[in-house]
Amino acid sequence: MIFSSRLPKDLSESPFFKALEEEKQKSPYIDLTVSSPLKAGILSDISFEYIEKKWTSKEVSAEGSLLVRQAICDYYASRFGVFSPEQVIISSGTSEAYSFLFKTFCDPGDVILTPMPGYPLLDTLANLEYLSCYPYFLDYNEESLSFSLDSQTLLSAPERAKILLLVSPHNPTGHVVSELEWKQIISFCEERSLVLVVDEVFGDYCYDGKPRSWSYDCGTVPVFWLNGLSKTVGNPHLKLSWMVFKAPEDQFEKIREALTFVADAYLSVSSGAQAAALDLLPKADSIQERVVSRLKQNLDALKAMFPHAPIVQGGWYASICCEAYDDESLVLEILKENRLLVQPGFFFDFSEDGWLVISLLSSPEDFLFGLKTIAPFVNQNQ
Repeated sequence: MIFSSRLPKDLSESPFFKALEEEKQKSPYIDLTVSSPLKAGILSDISFEYIEKKWTSKEVSAEGSLLVRQAICDYYASRFGVFSPEQVIISSGTSEAYSFLFKTFCDPGDVILTPMPGYPLLDTLANLEYLSCYPYFLDYNEESLSFSLDSQTLLSAPERAKILLLVSPHNPTGHVVSELEWKQIISFCEERSLVLVVDEVFGDYCYDGKPRSWSYDCGTVPVFWLNGLSKTVGNPHLKLSWMVFKAPEDQFEKIREALTFVADAYLSVSSGAQAAALDLLPKADSIQERVVSRLKQNLDALKAMFPHAPIVQGGWYASICCEAYDDESLVLEILKENRLLVQPGFFFDFSEDGWLVISLLSSPEDFLFGLKTIAPFVNQNQ
């Protein structure tokens, strides 16, 4: 059987992940890769039976229910963001939102600009649409203990680039785009006639008081911000996300019509998920308080043990450098010897070896155990 060229040629498990799974099966371990507040025990699940009983709307809309889109606008308004329901398109997840945008703005063979290091799912989603990814880089400064955009690396972008993807807060570095970096990105997108897509699923988990990027000037660039219930209310199982967008007046309706056409082909968001959004979005602040409390407690522990570790400006992951080690071998050794699971930096395409990525959602006890376990391998400067 011949499969689509969208798929990787080799779908077999890599030796590293095979060895990792075999080691995980041997005995219990502490997981410092947890990605959901539900799995971390911070939040409880939602009763779909209760949600279905509450949903009375018979509306079927490509963009999503007007009630839900207004609730999303109210969510932004509580964060000083001004959007109207016409600027909102609902999808079943951010992966599907990416798919809508790729279908709307790209042809097979076009290029998406993605950050490196970065989340590997972006490359997969692009490849499934017959697109390729070209990297721009985030550099780490050991003096400021922070990551920042290397805008010069954008200049080598190929001619067929159509979309620039920005992740802020960034996964896994925790970098939050500054206003200066935003201006550089907008200027570049204007020069190259690019669409800007901002993945801000961790937008409610920022620690340095910076404004959300939708408060900055977008110039003449169409900009789409992606978010959803997975992070805003900590429930990834609900499968409801959205994009809000801004565009020049002469482009807005054409863009909205094109996106609505694509979304109408799927109509994938369930009534239960939309009912959940109506119920949960007004409660987002109180739900997030519990998550933020855990994140800050673990961030304090991280800074206390590793005062020179990279600063986490937002999100719920932290990166730690163990540059004298091969991160693939180190992850396997730590799991084998200490029953602790962490993520290797190569998974996120760090340009240098020796990076580990850990989740800030873990219980404080597990997180502290993890830090103590990792400590002997960490750079002495950290």
